[in-house]
Amino acid sequence: MSSNSRVIRCLVWGGLLLIVAAIIGTFLWNNLRPAGRGAAYRLPVYGQVVDFTLTNQFGRAVSLATFRDHVWLADIIFTRCPGPCSKMTKLMSEVQAALPAKSPVKLVSLTTDPDYDTPSILEIYGKRFNVDFQRWSFLTGDKRQIQRLAVDDLKLVLVEKRPEVRESPEDLFVHSTVITLIDTQGRLRGIYETTEPESKHRILAAVTTLLNERTR
Repeated sequence: MSSNSRVIRCLVWGGLLLIVAAIIGTFLWNNLRPAGRGAAYRLPVYGQVVDFTLTNQFGRAVSLATFRDHVWLADIIFTRCPGPCSKMTKLMSEVQAALPAKSPVKLVSLTTDPDYDTPSILEIYGKRFNVDFQRWSFLTGDKRQIQRLAVDDLKLVLVEKRPEVRESPEDLFVHSTVITLIDTQGRLRGIYETTEPESKHRILAAVTTLLNERTR
């Protein structure tokens, strides 16, 4: 194995271990807290999202201010993905369907592949999953801003594969398969693995917690 391949594998596994640690921490927090304190229960704060400017599926600028006073869910995908992206987007679509149409909850999908995933490509992709574009933004734009928002703020893994380690032409990235939860103040409050059977239930329960927190 070349030194470049070993570095990539170390970066990928290091990022995945951080995500696993965050998921375990969230699980323990949600399941081992004292009973009978539901009214006082607050989701932990993992960090703060800083301002960004990206572009949505309609070519419009989107920033942190776009989500002011909203709870929002975010994941990271790319439209040429041969792996888990379609399943992740399907789960997000199911969460969208379970939320009331006028719920103050937004959904966000970042692309790992902004060179290919133009606004029009993202719009076509979203239509495959019955996306309500008034509530759900597919974001593309500057690679550095996507990397910072995804990795630094949302604690997601995003690693571009070198050509020599790709298993197919579409095998372009290693990225997280989680959905993150952000509150009205732009703080990261939850990380949920989409491959878990109860993920939709847990996400909706956490959203409800933040909405109740918002009204207090």
